[in-house]
Amino acid sequence: MTNNSLPKPRRSTPPPPSSQVSNNYAGEMLGPKPYELISFPKERPPKKAPAGHHKYLGDRLHGTLFITLKVQTTLHVSTGVVVMGSDISSRVPLIKTMVQNIDQKLSIQGSSLKGCIRSAYEAITNSTLAVITGRYKDKIPVDRLPCKNKQEVCPASQVFGALDWQGLIEFSDAKCENTGFATGFMPSLYRPRPDQRGAYFDARGNVAGRKFYYHTIRAIDKGQNQGITVQQAAKEYTFKTQIQFKNLTSAELGTLLIVLGQDPKYAIALKVGGGKPIGMGTMTVEVTAATVLQNKGDLRDRYSSYNPPESESITGTNLQQFMQKNIQAAHSSLVQATQLQQLAEVLKYPTDREPEEMY
Repeated sequence: MTNNSLPKPRRSTPPPPSSQVSNNYAGEMLGPKPYELISFPKERPPKKAPAGHHKYLGDRLHGTLFITLKVQTTLHVSTGVVVMGSDISSRVPLIKTMVQNIDQKLSIQGSSLKGCIRSAYEAITNSTLAVITGRYKDKIPVDRLPCKNKQEVCPASQVFGALDWQGLIEFSDAKCENTGFATGFMPSLYRPRPDQRGAYFDARGNVAGRKFYYHTIRAIDKGQNQGITVQQAAKEYTFKTQIQFKNLTSAELGTLLIVLGQDPKYAIALKVGGGKPIGMGTMTVEVTAATVLQNKGDLRDRYSSYNPPESESITGTNLQQFMQKNIQAAHSSLVQATQLQQLAEVLKYPTDREPEEMY
């Protein structure tokens, strides 16, 4: 009998935390994972009819946030199209593209920003999931299934929308301030394997929470022969965009600002685009200004007059005071403290965390 055939000793110590569990998949020991699951609140999500679009409600907020996004680790938001490098002035034979405007500046689709921001907003409020896969539908807690009745929607769906409900905020495409682009190489990634990892599920066999990837100090770039060539925004590239909102409560706007990293107690950054497992897509947010609509009433009043609605432009100290007032309202009535603390541990930035080379 060889040593390889001897029985393995039983584990005599408790298993490590979920982020450090090693699993046996096809005979291979998997290393630590670059993500964590954010737990669901214990209470059922509260649901009610949305505010609607028929008028600017006098007790709610309406306006625009002006946003600057700064790339901290290389960013790739894929179009799904692979072209010859020569078609976009690159020396590589083939390259997976991002959206690039006629002025040769990269762009991030508003829908991509909305998706990553919504996922964090859902996680820190008592909300349902927006999207699920059919394969694991029976593993989703019933009260976390997506909202289907537009008259009964959860906190996140109130703001971002649900089936037959448009939502109260709109995201413009983010335009890069830098001309041109960088070329990088995205390593091939493992497919998700929740069935091979017990930490995905609770004691009842249901999905344990929402999945978020850690920020890292850099992204892994394996080199030309070990990955997929991608068009990307390099570190320090900046993008500008706007978020328009209407009929938001102070708590709803404050929760959005927390997700955007504007709460000094929770310095978090966004994870945007592809390559999240290997450290790509970290972006920090600066809210540079806001305009708040002053005269409110029926929408028909806005379009029956030649005079545009009055709005107040807020910058500097006044902007900081405006944001912190709404953030405080969010903490008082909408944000789940436990889930926010969990999410902040994963999305905190700056970080000294290295990317997982084995992933």
